[in-house]
Amino acid sequence: MKTNHYFYDLPEDYKCVKVIDAKNKKTSILFVLGSLVLTLLVFGIGLIIFMQKYNFDNVIDAGNIVIVIVFILSMFLYIVLHELTHGLFYKIFTHEKLTYGFTLTVAYCGVPNLYVKRKAAIITTLAPFVVFNIVFLVPIFFIPNLAIKFLLIVLFAFHFGGCIGDLWVAIYLIFKNRDKQVIVNDTGPKQTFYVKVEDYENQVS
Repeated sequence: MKTNHYFYDLPEDYKCVKVIDAKNKKTSILFVLGSLVLTLLVFGIGLIIFMQKYNFDNVIDAGNIVIVIVFILSMFLYIVLHELTHGLFYKIFTHEKLTYGFTLTVAYCGVPNLYVKRKAAIITTLAPFVVFNIVFLVPIFFIPNLAIKFLLIVLFAFHFGGCIGDLWVAIYLIFKNRDKQVIVNDTGPKQTFYVKVEDYENQVS
C-alpha cells in the first residue's frame, strides 16, 4: 500500500542496496570514534571562536555547582529531546506508531513497520541536527556568563558528535541516492535502504 510519504509494504520492484546498523560491532566502533573526533573538533573550534578572550581560570571562577548539575541534567535531557524530535517529524509524515529505545552506544527512534520515502527520511534524519544547532548556538552568542557559555559549547560539541549516525545516513541519502527513488525501513538502530531495481541495474551496469 502506498501513501504520500511511505509504503506499508515493500514494493516488488525495489531491491535492498545498503544497511546501516548501529548495533553492528564494526559500525558501532566507527560511530563512537567518529563521534569522539567530531566532538573534540567542534569543541576546539568553539573555544577558539567564543572563548579566546578568556582564560580557563575565569571560567572556573564564573561557575558554581548548580550550573554544573543543570549541565549534566541537560545532557540527558538533550538525548531524549533529540529522539523526540526525530519522532515528531516521523509523526508528521506518517502518523504511525513509533519505536524508541536505548542501548549502551545508541539512542534511537524508528518506524519499523514502514518504508519511508527519500524526502521524508532526509528531513526526519536531519531535524535534530538543524533544530539543536539553533537551540545551542543562539545562547552561546548572547549569554555573557562565562561558565554557562563554556558549558553550552561543551553541550553543542556533544550534540554535534552525537549526530554522527544521522549525518552518515543523511549524506548517504543525499549524495549516493540523489537521483534514485530510494525508500528506507528505519527500525531505530538499523536503517535498510531500497532502490528501484531499474535504478540499481543502471548503477552497476
